[in-house]
Amino acid sequence: QVQLVESGGRLVQAGGSLRLSCAASGRTFGSHVMAWFRQAPGKEREFVAAINWISNTNYADSVKDRFTISRDNAKNTVYLQMNSLKPEDTAVYYCAFKYGSTSSGRYEYWGQGTQVTVSS
Repeated sequence: QVQLVESGGRLVQAGGSLRLSCAASGRTFGSHVMAWFRQAPGKEREFVAAINWISNTNYADSVKDRFTISRDNAKNTVYLQMNSLKPEDTAVYYCAFKYGSTSSGRYEYWGQGTQVTVSS
């Protein structure tokens, strides 16, 4: 069992920056992937970025070069640094966890989400 708690979402102006945090607890050892997804009003949830247990990363094209995912293993926390924010980045951002590799399996555990609102 894994528990995830996101924080850091708030209202920010376009062009600004924000850092989201996801604190994980429980059975988080071994090969696994942690990721960020987001869901805007009226839209389906979409993948944003992922990082595996050895810090390999991948990103959605829409956020590449603007967002950076990282992790602090000592704190069992994953971060999403978001720069050059755009109004279309407005969404509820969710942290997710799965065992195994990036290309296999489904995300089994999800946080409660944190709201990011980017004003124009």
